[in-house]
Amino acid sequence: MKPVEALTLIAGHVSKEILLRNEYLAAENEILRSKLGARVPLTDSERIRLGKLGKKMGRKALKGVSAIVKPETILGWYRDLVAQKFDGSKKRKKPGRPRVDPRIESLVLKMAEEAPTWGYDRIVGALGNIGYKISDETVGNILKRNGIPPAPNRRPEISWMDFIKMHEDVLAACDFFTAEVFTPAGLITYYVLFFIQIGSRDVYIAGVTPHPDEEWMAALGRPGLRGT
Repeated sequence: MKPVEALTLIAGHVSKEILLRNEYLAAENEILRSKLGARVPLTDSERIRLGKLGKKMGRKALKGVSAIVKPETILGWYRDLVAQKFDGSKKRKKPGRPRVDPRIESLVLKMAEEAPTWGYDRIVGALGNIGYKISDETVGNILKRNGIPPAPNRRPEISWMDFIKMHEDVLAACDFFTAEVFTPAGLITYYVLFFIQIGSRDVYIAGVTPHPDEEWMAALGRPGLRGT
């Protein structure tokens, strides 16, 4: 099987798996919500996390997934998060423990996002290697404040569309189109298998046959062979 064909099969499998996972999670959330009955209490960290994810998904996608709260509420949390970002009152000097250096907080968030398997101690060690002294408790507070869960529950947040865009130069899609051809035996339908590279939009004809059976498809996957 050629690399383009293999990538196409992988992309199709991943897409199907993601759709099935989403369908299952939506059903599970709906069942759990019906069992709870009352309003589900959420922490500020959990609201921030749901608000960020909800904004990326959009109102339409949220309606098919959200079961704990309404999509409008989730998007409202995100708006509150943006408003808090530009609220200058928190920058005023107050008695008590000084605020963490913004540069350190930025590094903690970057490490947590780029290395989702790193725990608090691992991040502390990495910061120590570049000259920043910080406790694991402070790392935990920074992540909670920004709606990022601990390492076991942390996963890279990337949409399927972003994934396709990042790998469009090595992904391809395939399909058939038909052509009616007059032959001495009469009018025959020929099936044309083609591939289109996602990034460049270049189209490649893999084979043409009046009988696209399993044997013909298998022959296309062998090096040096083409369907006829």
